[in-house]
Amino acid sequence: MPNEPQIIYMDHAATTAVSPRVAEAMAPYFTERFGNASSIYRLAQEAREAIDDARERCARVLGARGSEVVFTSGGTESDNAALLGAALAQRGAGSHIVTTRIEHHAVLHAAELLEELGFEVTYVAPERDGIVAPEAIEDALRPETTLVSVMLANNEIGTVQPIAEIARRIRARAAEGGRAIVFHTDAVQGAGALDLDVDALGVDLLSLSAHKFNGPKGAGLLYIRRGTPFRPTQVGGAQERDRRAGTENTPGIVGMAVALEAAEAARAETSAACAAMRDRLMAGIAERVEGARLNGHASRRLPNNVNFSFPGVEAEPLLMGLDLAGIAASSGSACTAASLEPSHVLLALGASESMARSSLRLSLGAENTGEEVDYVIDTVAELVPKLRAISGARRS
Repeated sequence: MPNEPQIIYMDHAATTAVSPRVAEAMAPYFTERFGNASSIYRLAQEAREAIDDARERCARVLGARGSEVVFTSGGTESDNAALLGAALAQRGAGSHIVTTRIEHHAVLHAAELLEELGFEVTYVAPERDGIVAPEAIEDALRPETTLVSVMLANNEIGTVQPIAEIARRIRARAAEGGRAIVFHTDAVQGAGALDLDVDALGVDLLSLSAHKFNGPKGAGLLYIRRGTPFRPTQVGGAQERDRRAGTENTPGIVGMAVALEAAEAARAETSAACAAMRDRLMAGIAERVEGARLNGHASRRLPNNVNFSFPGVEAEPLLMGLDLAGIAASSGSACTAASLEPSHVLLALGASESMARSSLRLSLGAENTGEEVDYVIDTVAELVPKLRAISGARRS
């Protein structure tokens, strides 16, 4: 049989391949070390020791205590647990929540559920470049505010938010009012690209998902700062110190710890390499494609993220054309890829519906090369005019 054509993978924001090192570390816990970590015999205690070790390793990357790390099934569960757990735990103190219009749907839908339960939510708009102004978050705070959630880096347009400054303003306002305001950040896109030290960020809750940094799908974590009000929303067992019921996913937890350590160790080198390719992509597409509009801040963005809109082109045929050319990319969040709705992130930035439907997200990884970047630029520059011509012919 002929060899399969090589795919140029530029959708690392959606998911990443499990590294061989991670797969090797996980393998024994599917087979000979398969015990349930909640049991007391030796086979089970091997799993318990592996989980405890993974917890400490993840905590070191975060600059946290092991007891502050709760293992989950991924970013969605971590975000859901953060919002619901913190809001419900503080219901007696206040029922107002602040978040932004450009959060992942795992946060936005959790906020909508809380609204159905009687909470009031303020959705802060970003600036046109995708940055959420710290003063806008501060202005949204009220005496009854108990929870704020702002993502560290946007999954669609890559903008990196001033989380530490937002945290400083939240703490100051909370101190003035003599109350607690819990601060959560969805850091799912940040691992391997940004500093995740929770004290430097100033956050009380932080979400991660292993498959974004060469770990396995179905594994994630929620950092919960000691003393943070939190009510578990997944019940039925005493696992994770009564904060998340359910039999632990030992292979996934082990794999996530190995992947997170590796991502952090390579962060400076990987970020520099990706940023160089990112800038090359941005400059090449802007120069070669008439009317291409960069979405998000030009420099305060993830080192691996490029997002453009192309007037007169819809994302679906563009992505199909790229796929036929051997390029894997996306139009935005993988969690909404099947939706016909325009990107809520781009709409929040003030884009028209047609522009919000015309976006292309290219997210790089360490394995990408300059030659691949040039091929992608050439392909996009060839495809967009063809698709515009077809679209214009259909309208005429």
